[in-house]
Parts: sequence; C-alpha cells; structure tokens
Amino acid sequence: MRVLVKTADMPREEWLKWRTKGIGGSDASIIAGVNKFKSIFQLWLEKTGQIVPEESESEYTHFGNVLEPVVKKEFTRRTGLKVRAKKMLLQSEEYPFMLADLDGVVYQNGEMCIFEAKTASAYKQEVWEEGVPEEYLYQVQHYMAVTGAKKTYIAALVGGNHFYFHEVARDEEMIQSIIRMEKEFWENCVLNGREPLADGSDATTAFLNDRYKEGNGNSVVLPEEALKLCESFDFLSEQLKTLKEQKDAVANQLKEYLKENETGTVGGRVVSWKVVTTTNFDKSRLAKDNKELYEKYCVQSQYRRLSVA
Repeated sequence: MRVLVKTADMPREEWLKWRTKGIGGSDASIIAGVNKFKSIFQLWLEKTGQIVPEESESEYTHFGNVLEPVVKKEFTRRTGLKVRAKKMLLQSEEYPFMLADLDGVVYQNGEMCIFEAKTASAYKQEVWEEGVPEEYLYQVQHYMAVTGAKKTYIAALVGGNHFYFHEVARDEEMIQSIIRMEKEFWENCVLNGREPLADGSDATTAFLNDRYKEGNGNSVVLPEEALKLCESFDFLSEQLKTLKEQKDAVANQLKEYLKENETGTVGGRVVSWKVVTTTNFDKSRLAKDNKELYEKYCVQSQYRRLSVA
C-alpha cells in the first residue's frame, strides 16, 4: 500500500472528492448488494461524477464522529491495546482502485492490526451481541486487502450504553471475491461509464422506485435480452409458489403434532402455536357509517406495479 493523501484537517468536501478516485471500505458492501442504505446505482453515479456524493454530515454521522474517540478509549481500557490514528487515505499498489481510510491501527506482537469504531442504535444490540454485521465484514476485509493486515478489531457503542468488540481474521477467500467484484465494477462501470446491473437489495429497489416513480404512458420495444429476464421471472415466481406450498405443508404437519398444545420441543428447537390477538381497522364499516369522516382521513398514494405477461 501507499499513502494517496494525508487527511488530517482536510475539509469534508475535499475528503469526499478524494473518495471518488477509487473504491473505499464502505463501498464494498454496496457493490456486494448487502448495504441497506445505498444502491449500487447511486454509488456508480457518485463515482462517475454524475451526482454529488450524499454524505453531508447528518446528526447520525456527526455523533458517530464525536463518539469515535470514546469508542477508542473504551477499547483500550478493556483490552490494554493502544489505538493509533492513521489520518491518511491509503491506496493498494496492486489494485490502485482500492482505497482505505482507517479509523486507526493497533500494533500487536510487532504486526499492524486494523481498528474500526462504530456507533449503532439500541435496535442493533442483538446483532452486535452475535457478531459483526455483514456490511462491516465487507468493509474490514476490504481494508485488510489494501493494507495486508491479518486481523481487525471492530468496536461498537450500541444504544449509548452497550459496548462490544470483536476480532475479525483475514479471510482470503472473501478478499478475493471482494477484489473481483470491485475490479469489475471499477473497470466496466466507472471507467467505461457502463451502468451496473441491478441487484435485489432493498436499497436498489427503493432507488429505482423513486427515480422512475412517474410513468409517461408510453410503450417501448425492449431489447432481446429482456426476454430471458421474463423467463427467469416466470421460473422464479413458480418456484416461490411451490416453496410456499411446501412451507405451508410443513407448518400444517407441525400443527398436527402440537394439536391443542401451545409449544413443543425437539432437538433443542422450540415450536410454538399460540393465540395472537390483533386489532384491525374496519374501513368499510366506517365508510358506510360515517362517509364524511372516512373521506376526511383518506390519503391517496401511488406506486408503479411491475407485471410480466
């Protein structure tokens, strides 16, 4: 690796511009299709200069930066390992499109380990108890690919009062996968300006629904390759239907075992079939009994529904 640019006291706007010169650690999960908040299309538009990166400091990122020293200090208190700042944007010499902006490094037995600090809401407590969220695994493996480090310490302050830290070992198989997908994205999509293929992530679904939320009423002739997509759509729809029927059959067999009993145990597994009480709103009745009130609180919404015939 080499130092691309030093980032100490660098304005955030300039830092964001430097990030467009390659693929950073937080970009890896987007390209992999596991990031819930940013689509690969948005990343592509940013890297090709078609839109300004949407990473202006929000309340969330602001307090993440404010609390980073707290996370580092608590990690050192619990482990005895000192975190050293690394205020520079690093670049892989073998794969120059791969960049790394580290929160810090830890030297252990003469070897450099990466340190990453995170903050999360209380809703993520169970996730952090079990391990490292998937999107951050991609991030730190990307960093280890750039730096050659063999281990990463990732620490998180969750809900403001729960602290977790995990060790993540270098995973060569995952790193090779990350290099392949990032190389393809950078060379084929960014350098050649070719729009990436859509993935199935929630972020991509939201991006496309928002970008093309208005229909113009026109009809177009699709390219020939779209026919294969239609066939795949039919096949997968039928698979989902079959799987649902199979799942329902299994559920009914379990119900037959339980009968009147609410729970059952087998091999360390717990199966429950309990009465759940819900309260539903009867819109039809309200419209019939008090049409004026019903219409007062009716809100129309529109969306585009995809169908394949």
